[in-house]
Amino acid sequence: MEAAAQEQGIDSLAHLEERITKAVQAITTLRSENQQLQQRLKAALDELKSASGARDQGEARATAMQRERDELNLRVKRLSDELDDLRGERKQVRTRIEKLLNQLDLLSAS
Repeated sequence: MEAAAQEQGIDSLAHLEERITKAVQAITTLRSENQQLQQRLKAALDELKSASGARDQGEARATAMQRERDELNLRVKRLSDELDDLRGERKQVRTRIEKLLNQLDLLSAS
């Protein structure tokens, strides 16, 4: 009976040793997976940071281009107004010259 108890104790010890070995293997595997996941997370965060920076640069460029477009539109409006003014002045000068020419014609005819 003592031999049976001793054999049962050895079996229990072997079973416990097997469970501990499996637990160590599981911990080793989990640590490896955790390290890989940490690396993937870091890479994803770096990529996100890079994409965020690129987005911010794009937004800054878009804002600058919008400002430049607004300035150009304002300049086009001023130039268009100036052109309209010059056309009006040209029309007035033409009218005055025509009047002067008509007066010269009247003087020449008399």
